[in-house]
Amino acid sequence: MAMPEQKQGSDPWRLSQLSPMDDAELQRWIDLLEQRTGICLPKERQSFLLTSLAIRIRELELADYAAYYQYLNQGVQGELEWELLVDRLTVHETRFIRDEHALSLLSRHCLPEFQLSADKDKAFNVWSVGCATGEEPYSLSMVIDDYLEQAGRSFDYHVLATDISLASLITAQWGIYPNNRGKNLSTAFRERYVQQHDNSHFKVNKAIRDKVKFSQFNLLGLDKAEIPLMDIIICQNVLIYFRQDSRKTMLDHLVRFLKPGGMLILGAGEVFNWKNPLVKSFEFPSTLAFKRLDAAGEQSKAVSQ
Repeated sequence: MAMPEQKQGSDPWRLSQLSPMDDAELQRWIDLLEQRTGICLPKERQSFLLTSLAIRIRELELADYAAYYQYLNQGVQGELEWELLVDRLTVHETRFIRDEHALSLLSRHCLPEFQLSADKDKAFNVWSVGCATGEEPYSLSMVIDDYLEQAGRSFDYHVLATDISLASLITAQWGIYPNNRGKNLSTAFRERYVQQHDNSHFKVNKAIRDKVKFSQFNLLGLDKAEIPLMDIIICQNVLIYFRQDSRKTMLDHLVRFLKPGGMLILGAGEVFNWKNPLVKSFEFPSTLAFKRLDAAGEQSKAVSQ
């Protein structure tokens, strides 16, 4: 497809104005996003959607929103294009050691309890849901390794890290980040777990990277997922993209992947009045957490929150 004729000295990004999107067409795009990902786009994010679509239409040299919509729904090329669009529409800005309270729950309660359990000869399994570009699962790996070092303990552990964005997962696997993403790393963690890559980036050490397995996953597939039972599931800053009823349904599915005694850790304020007979709320400072009840006798207890 030929580029539009350019006027001398003009900015090619401003050559032709896209026709305004009417309410019906906007709703079609919002519905498509929710249908395929479950993400419910709030009004304050709709302008971001329009900007992202317009930029991509220009990059592909398409005529309008309708042409791009058609392009997205055409075979393999449409599937690949959808991957790219989803990556642009989801927020990946994060950092290492983002939630110190959740990580403290891991190191002060979950890991010591696992060490005393009958499962201590098995691997300790953690699932980072919506891992974006990998800062959270690598932080989890660092905290677990540090616990083992400080406590003089030894057991195997694995971190499963999933996200809908394939581009984010590729970035995560490289383990290379701008320096400002590591501003919360302590001096000890910097010395032990990362190395300077260049003047503006650092790289996570291989030993930490090897403990994390990245996998693409759409939360709409939770009901059919085949995932091993987990000791910890961390799902923070993910549910905010979904409707309240969808959030509760997803949580009902997530608790099925917890071992008895396992912990589900959420972002503060992400869900209200959620109750599930398989879990009870767990009190820990500045943390929203739920503990899987013992299958032997506590599953009938209602959640108290």
